[in-house]
Amino acid sequence: MSSVIKTMQVHGIEIEVIGDPLPSAVLGDPSRLSPEAQTKIKAMMGSDTVRFLLKLGLTWATIIGTIAAAAWLENIWFSIAAVFFIGTRQNILGLLVHEQTHRLGIASKAGDHLTNLACAFPLLITLEGYRRVHLAHHRHYFTEHDPDFRRKQGKEWTYPQRVREFIKTIITDLLAMNLVKTLRGKADDGAVDQRPQRGTPAWVRLAFYAALAVVFTLTKTWPLFLLYWLLPLLTVMQVIVRFGAICEHKYNLADPSLAESTPMIEPRWWEMLLLPNLNFNLHIYHHWYPAIPFTRLPAVHRLFKREGLVQSANVFHGYGAYVKHLLTPARNAVASTTMEPKAPRQAA
Repeated sequence: MSSVIKTMQVHGIEIEVIGDPLPSAVLGDPSRLSPEAQTKIKAMMGSDTVRFLLKLGLTWATIIGTIAAAAWLENIWFSIAAVFFIGTRQNILGLLVHEQTHRLGIASKAGDHLTNLACAFPLLITLEGYRRVHLAHHRHYFTEHDPDFRRKQGKEWTYPQRVREFIKTIITDLLAMNLVKTLRGKADDGAVDQRPQRGTPAWVRLAFYAALAVVFTLTKTWPLFLLYWLLPLLTVMQVIVRFGAICEHKYNLADPSLAESTPMIEPRWWEMLLLPNLNFNLHIYHHWYPAIPFTRLPAVHRLFKREGLVQSANVFHGYGAYVKHLLTPARNAVASTTMEPKAPRQAA
């Protein structure tokens, strides 16, 4: 690769700056919206409980149905497909945890408890732990206090990169070989507020796992749990989570604006069926309007289009177009070890 790679300190974080920021798909920022459009945006804010619960119920129904079908058919090819499919649905549960982090699912403590029991605990995480990290990402976007910016550095997060390196990373995720490294990265709490949060009591989580262990033992379904839940969680979902993170932001940049570090992606219809992502492909709007639920982000996108603020030429049509952009070396890749970080151009 012809790109120049040099280590660089930005906000005390060592990164490799390669190539250019992403092409900005949105002109300016929300202040450019007309008063009428801003009024419509405000009307979209607030939780969408009904559709949140419908998505949660449908996700669990498809997971349980898939496991039941796999157990009944006992077909190796169906089982392989089931492992992949369940991994994609586990990702939806993770995205629902994200939704409730902003209280966009159920605007109450009861919603937090339900999300822990139905989404977070099955994924071996907690809503409170995720909220602590994610809100820090929003508050301290691309600074030393942003936990995502801190841990998503290094060769595997540097783009463009060689295709074989990209494939290697995906394969090691799929084989769970990056799991320990990922967990160590999440244990880096230097950027996260560690003050205790009042949430679901710890004993509830322990009781939840103990109850599941009893049920699996009495019903002799441990093999089903290990094959159709734990296996996709440790393999397929790890690939999806990484791919989702790549599609949210490009991290090896120095003080970019939100638009320069966040791609706008319009997936193909079959991509949405294969990898449903609760409109995370419209992630820039989530940062601007974290009080708007995922169900209304497409309406926000349409509003920005009508206002003439979306540059269609800079919108990636399909995940393939975005991945191709990431893996293509920039023509004028420049990095400097003496460059001073600029003041942030836009709050997230």
